[in-house]
Amino acid sequence: MSATPETPQKSGFRFRDLGKMFGGSTGTGRQVGILGALVVIVILFEILTGGTTLDPINLINLVNQNAYVLILAIGMVMVIIAGHIDLSVGSSAAFVGIVVATSMAAWHFPPIVAFLLGLVLGALIGAWQGWWVAYVGVPAFIVTLAGMLIFRGANQFFGNSITVTVPDSFTIIGGGSIPDFGPDFGYSNGTLILGLIAVVALVWNEFRQRRVQTQMGAEKAPIWVSVVKLVILVGVTVGATYLFATGRVGTSFPISGIIVGVLVLVYSFVTRNTTIGRHIYAVGGNWHAAELSGVRIKRVNFFVMMNMSVLASIAGMVGVARAGASGPGDGTGWELDAIAAVFIGGAAVAGGIGTVVGSIIGALVIAVLNNGLLLLNFSNDRVQIIKGLVLLIAVGIDVYSKRQGRPSLIGRFGRRKPTDGVAATATIDRPSVAPTDSAEDSSRPQSTTPNA
Repeated sequence: MSATPETPQKSGFRFRDLGKMFGGSTGTGRQVGILGALVVIVILFEILTGGTTLDPINLINLVNQNAYVLILAIGMVMVIIAGHIDLSVGSSAAFVGIVVATSMAAWHFPPIVAFLLGLVLGALIGAWQGWWVAYVGVPAFIVTLAGMLIFRGANQFFGNSITVTVPDSFTIIGGGSIPDFGPDFGYSNGTLILGLIAVVALVWNEFRQRRVQTQMGAEKAPIWVSVVKLVILVGVTVGATYLFATGRVGTSFPISGIIVGVLVLVYSFVTRNTTIGRHIYAVGGNWHAAELSGVRIKRVNFFVMMNMSVLASIAGMVGVARAGASGPGDGTGWELDAIAAVFIGGAAVAGGIGTVVGSIIGALVIAVLNNGLLLLNFSNDRVQIIKGLVLLIAVGIDVYSKRQGRPSLIGRFGRRKPTDGVAATATIDRPSVAPTDSAEDSSRPQSTTPNA
C-alpha cells in the first residue's frame, strides 16, 4: 500500500492565513475584521474628542472602568463555545462583592483573606449552577436566569440594600497602579519594565509556537503572517507602554490591567493547549460526537459554569475595589456587556467557535464605546442604543451571509479552498449552508446539555 503523498504547503499571500494571525488554529478572519474595527473606532474617537481618548489619564481610567467586562468576557467565551449562556454573572459579582465588603467592614477580615473568601464563594455559586446544568440537565439559560434573580436578591438581603465601604488597602486591585521606583527619567519605570517583558514574551511565544508546530508536523501559517503579527503586536505594546508611562506623577499601568493580562495568558493557554480546552470546543461543536469520542460531557459543562462564576467573583471584587464600596446596584447589566463582547469578538451563536483573544478585542470595543461616548457627553440611554446596534450589526451580518449560502463578510478570510483532488477540510469557521428555518448548523443538536 503506497503512502498518500503530503500536500505541499503553498507560499505567498492567502486571505485565509489572516485568520490564524491572532487565534492560532482556532482563529477566524472575523477577529481580524473586528480588530480593524477597533482601530477605526479608536481613531474616530481620538479625532472627535480632540485627542482625549489616547490621553494617558483617560487610558488608565478606561482600563479601570472596564476591567469587569474584560474579565467576564474571558469566562463567557468558554461558556458560549460550549453552547451555553450565563445570565447570572452580574448578580453573582454583586453578591460576592457585598459579602467581601462586609467581611472586611464588619468581620475585620484582612483584604487577602476577604479576596480568598470571594473566590471560594464564586466557586460555590458556580458549582451550584454547574450541577443543575451538567447533572440535572436544566438548560443553562434557565439556570442562570434563576441565578440572576436569586443572587440579586441575595445581594440586597445580605447587605440590607445599603452601601458598604472597603478599606483603602483593598482598593488597590481596582484603582491602583504600578508604584514608581528607581531614578526619575520622566517615565514610570515599572510600566517601562512591564512593557519590555511583554515585548520579549510576544517574540518568544511566536517563535516557540512555530517550533512546536514544526516538531509536530502540523500546518503552520507562512512566515509573513508571523512577521506581520509581531510587528502589529509589538507596535501596539510599545505605543501603549509609552502612553501609560507618560501619565502624571503617581500614575502608571493599572493593577486591574495586570490582573486582566494574567488571566488572558492563563486562559489562552488553557483553551488552546490543554485537554479541557479541546474538549470545550468539541462539546460546543457537536456533543454527540464528542461523547462518542470519550469526552466527559458533564464534567466539561460543570467546569465552564463553575469557572465563569469564579471569574465573575474576581470581576465583582475588582469593581468593588475601584468604587471603594459595594452596594445593591453593583453588577447591573454586566452580563449583557460580557455577552456582547464575546459575540462581537467572533464567537458563534451556535457554539464551538471563539477565542479568548477575540473576546478581549470585543470587550475593548465595548470599553472604547463606553468611554468615547461619555467623553462626547452622550447620555446613558444613547450609549445603550449605540452598543445594542453595534452588537446587532456585528452578529446580523454574519448570520445573514451564512443563511444566503455565502461565507460571512468578515469570516471569508478564514475560508479554505479545496485542494487538487482533495475535498476541502472544514475549518473552524463553519461552512456555508443553504437557507433553513434556523441559522444554526443543521448537524448541531438544539441543546448541548445531555439529559442522560
